[in-house]
Amino acid sequence: MTNGEFRLAYVPGVTPAKWAGVWAERVRDVPLRLVQTPAADAVPLLRNGDVDAAFVRLPVDREGLHVIPLYLETTVAVVPKDHVVAAVEEVELADLADEDVFEPLDEVLVWDERPGEPAFTRPESTAAAIELVASGAGIVLLPQSLARLHHRKDLTYRPVTDAPQSQIGLAWLAPETSDLMEELIGIVRGRTPNSSRGRNAQQQPATRKKPQRQRSAPKRRPQKRRRT
Repeated sequence: MTNGEFRLAYVPGVTPAKWAGVWAERVRDVPLRLVQTPAADAVPLLRNGDVDAAFVRLPVDREGLHVIPLYLETTVAVVPKDHVVAAVEEVELADLADEDVFEPLDEVLVWDERPGEPAFTRPESTAAAIELVASGAGIVLLPQSLARLHHRKDLTYRPVTDAPQSQIGLAWLAPETSDLMEELIGIVRGRTPNSSRGRNAQQQPATRKKPQRQRSAPKRRPQKRRRT
């Protein structure tokens, strides 16, 4: 943390606005500065001390890092709206065997064997690959969040049920699990302020239980004697 702010990097496809809003409510004296960065640059930013934490795409080199896996993303095939794939709800990799598939240089999916046929070029970026798909030159497979990020009216996408998935994680330097970092972990994991391990939990005053009053036994009224 520098200049009284907590610096949080995030890769394309991650939408940290909800978590940033919770941070603003809970940690009012320390601003959260969001830093968007390409997926390949997130871990170097951490190691260089340029950010305090980062949402990363797994897998990453975990040496010297703490990493919490958060969620998996569905992989989709991005195609023109008049493509045959657009006519079905979902596809398998085998359905794409004859397709020209672009592999952008900033690819974030990890493949044992790439599907389809290699396209005529490797685009410099996912954005460039989307442009080529729109021209009808091939298709591209992406995490769903990236397909949404690069949405175009002339394109659509369909889930690929047996494709590898991209996972998002929260990473930070191993020796630096500060109270503010614990606060962020609690926010991302959905903890309430009272259950968080961060500063708010330490500042939360202990609640005293009110002593329960013991109820006294009801007084017995003297019975009236009957006249004989």
